[in-house]
Amino acid sequence: MATDSERARLLGRGLRLEYVTLGWNVVGIVVTLTAAVVARSVALAGFSLDSGVEIFASLVVVGQLAGTTSAASQKTAERRIAYAFLALALYLTVQAIVTVAADVHPDSSPVGIGWLAATAVVMFALAYGKAATGRALDHRVLRAEARVTVVDGALATATLIGLTLNAAAGWWWADVVAGVVIVAYAIREGTHLLHE
Repeated sequence: MATDSERARLLGRGLRLEYVTLGWNVVGIVVTLTAAVVARSVALAGFSLDSGVEIFASLVVVGQLAGTTSAASQKTAERRIAYAFLALALYLTVQAIVTVAADVHPDSSPVGIGWLAATAVVMFALAYGKAATGRALDHRVLRAEARVTVVDGALATATLIGLTLNAAAGWWWADVVAGVVIVAYAIREGTHLLHE
């Protein structure tokens, strides 16, 4: 059981991790939306939405860490994060269908590739810190949001692979395939949180 001073230190660390996540994703929305417009990339536009989901989840957790929490408020916060997962899965499914139906072939995006590579590294590092801090605090919402951050890192990686294959080999459909993997993961995590 953590002492009061240890708990305060852990809460401060959790808040710092969430603030870094928020800042990174706010910048990321601007970078990826701009790159999406320039390259006509549906995958980059979809990644911008994922950044929006991550911002929402981080704001939920900041509210939990900054105030007093109860079992009921943590359950409500987990439910909100679950719905964010499911909204992301729905959007990516629609995006994949539209991409294939409209036969959209995006241009290559060096800026998008660079940003996604950096984002994958940053998100996986943040997820590790959040999960460790959430375990030490026994804070279910912070642990759940760590999984959202893992999805953000996985989506960055999958989108990066798709953009790289498109740029190197002209395989425009690679980002659609990668998106399907993320959809499956997001559905699994969202339903798990709702039924936990």
